Amino acid sequence: MLDHVSLGVSDIDAARGFYSACLKPLGYRLLHDGSTSLGYGDGHAGLWVLAAERPVPPDEKSGLHLCFSAPNRAAVDAFHKAALKAGGKDNGAPGLRADYGAGYYAAFIVDPDGYRLEAYCGK
Repeated sequence: MLDHVSLGVSDIDAARGFYSACLKPLGYRLLHDGSTSLGYGDGHAGLWVLAAERPVPPDEKSGLHLCFSAPNRAAVDAFHKAALKAGGKDNGAPGLRADYGAGYYAAFIVDPDGYRLEAYCGK
């Protein structure tokens, strides 16, 4: 349904380090590296991170979050660990979420700009 999603960030260089680190374990890589824009994906840039004058303010009650597919549970674990090391904040350690469905394994992070991110594997 979606071709891509764009997020505005306050510091493109910090975002480059953060997103490159946490998306790598999921099999996503930096496909476009510009001075004001970054494109991540696995052959097609599905996530664009853009330098923004006014990034969307963090609002945990907005319901907004991005969920990335992970190839396996180890990748979810590695995503969480890499995101914390790169400056993210824990928003839910890796584990099964039975209330989301049988076999739903996920981890949750808040990026340096306050965006809520999830890595998920249903296998």
